[in-house]
Amino acid sequence: MYIIDDIAYADDSRPALRVCGVRPLENHRLWVRFNDGTAKEVDFTPILNEPAFKPLQDEKVFSRAYIDFNTVVWNDGEIDISPEWLYKNGVTVDSVMLA
Repeated sequence: MYIIDDIAYADDSRPALRVCGVRPLENHRLWVRFNDGTAKEVDFTPILNEPAFKPLQDEKVFSRAYIDFNTVVWNDGEIDISPEWLYKNGVTVDSVMLA
């Protein structure tokens, strides 16, 4: 619940979590920046044996991550992962990713 101008609203006032930057790293990790300014590093090795993510075991496939509709996707959108999962399972890092 939140209050604006003395009116109580039942919704959550925070905007939806969105991915606004992504960079594949070595060893099946991603650097991800979110619309709240947070940057996280996410390790995918724990989920690579799940059927939906098996194609990402190939580093070449994994390294082709990109953003579509505010989330990270691979293989022309065949594989995606929610911003919420990335946020929850990532480790906060500096927001600037140096080349």
